[in-house]
Amino acid sequence: MADFKQEMTRAIPQLRRYARALVNQVDVADDLVQDCLERALAKKHQWDERRGMRPWLFAILHSIYSNQTRRYKRTPAMVPYSGMEAASSAPDNIDLMLTDLQRALDMLPDDYRQVLLLVGLEQMSYKETSVVLNVPIGTVMSRLTRARKKLRLLMTDPTLPTVPQIRRVK
Repeated sequence: MADFKQEMTRAIPQLRRYARALVNQVDVADDLVQDCLERALAKKHQWDERRGMRPWLFAILHSIYSNQTRRYKRTPAMVPYSGMEAASSAPDNIDLMLTDLQRALDMLPDDYRQVLLLVGLEQMSYKETSVVLNVPIGTVMSRLTRARKKLRLLMTDPTLPTVPQIRRVK
């Protein structure tokens, strides 16, 4: 049990990073990771050591995210109130680039964004990604190629809207 918990603990920063990239909200991402860890502890008996802890946890997190996304599509969107504070200074060029990147990532279909984040951000292999998403490796490779092309287009097209999509909050 100690090895199980140690391996699970080592994967938490990567799970948090992926969850934050998926949902774009720190508190919702942390809830997603917590739900993942709770489910992993409850389903410890299903863990196969040969498969590895990290892909197993990412598969659980992905499953929870997919279920929540389907559930939230049936509920009305809620927009958090952020107040009327004005920004004190203009953002740096790097901030604008990151904002554009986040906007472009938000505009990608979920299937593309998930593959791009797992391979690009989490440095997972195609095989690990296929296990997490429960799709064939060929599907991972084709989605990744299409996601990169679409992301390049979104990052270079000046006619696209500059307002990021509003995500549903828990």
